[in-house]
Amino acid sequence: MFNEEEVLPALVTRLRPVLTDLGVGYEVIAVDDGSTDRTAELLAAFRLGWPELRIIGLRRNSGHQAALTAGLDRAVGAYVVSIDADLQDPPEKITDMLALARKEALDIVYGIRADRASDTGFKRWTAGLYYWLVRRLAGPSVPAQAGDFRLLSRAAVDALKALPDQQRVYRLLVPWLGFPSGEVTYERAPRPAGSSKYPLGRMIRLAVDSVTGFSAAPLRVATWLGGFAFLVCLGLMVYTLSAHAFDHTVPGWTSLFTGVLFIGAVQLVCVGLLGEYVGRIYTAVQNRPTYFVGHDTAAERPEGPTAPVSHGRSGSRT
Repeated sequence: MFNEEEVLPALVTRLRPVLTDLGVGYEVIAVDDGSTDRTAELLAAFRLGWPELRIIGLRRNSGHQAALTAGLDRAVGAYVVSIDADLQDPPEKITDMLALARKEALDIVYGIRADRASDTGFKRWTAGLYYWLVRRLAGPSVPAQAGDFRLLSRAAVDALKALPDQQRVYRLLVPWLGFPSGEVTYERAPRPAGSSKYPLGRMIRLAVDSVTGFSAAPLRVATWLGGFAFLVCLGLMVYTLSAHAFDHTVPGWTSLFTGVLFIGAVQLVCVGLLGEYVGRIYTAVQNRPTYFVGHDTAAERPEGPTAPVSHGRSGSRT
């Protein structure tokens, strides 16, 4: 959660009865992704009357996938469900997920958004484009319209934690594991309060991370663009020689100028694609943690020079 003070009361009101009715022991891990509003204060107040609530506060806003990683790294249950705090994914479906996982011995149960009528037309269009793109690149194993509302078994969680990826996109990593999976469909609801924390810029960043982190196809596209540009250059060369032979060099200026612009644009696109992959290599070589935990109520003390180190993806983890 990030700056979700407005929706927190409604979240607790709906989530707690669902988990209590399961009739099993549970723990709720609330990952506060560096909120600057009263989210941390409200969580602390709710925890006074809800001992199953565990609060993990990150030192700074590390991003949605990093916050998910922080929660998965510390979850200890036999089954783990990840859900956003905005209540667009219904907590009531957790019961169906757990029942399906137990009945069919599944390691993964995806929450599938069968109806997105509550989203804007632009949001539905961009989401459709995103899932079409990642399914073309990563394969049909990626469920269409599946976000980060999912159930994972302990085996699936441990497998994810063992992966070395730093810039994680769980929508692609989880299907890649190949564990037995099922689906639970639901209608995506509008936010009861607050505003979206996923603007267009973050959506584009997620798409770029998904593509560059899971496929080398963009590099092949760069190769194809280079080959196409070569053919265009070859055609322009023939045209230029013909124009020179017939003493019509001045009329050829427009096509030559257009050709130079086209080749320059192709080169910039190719360099940009290479830069994305080099940037990911640079990030991996730096080996910096993706998040730092400021406090964890399970330990009841913040991280400090003498406290156990609590961090995210890097060469080692404690």
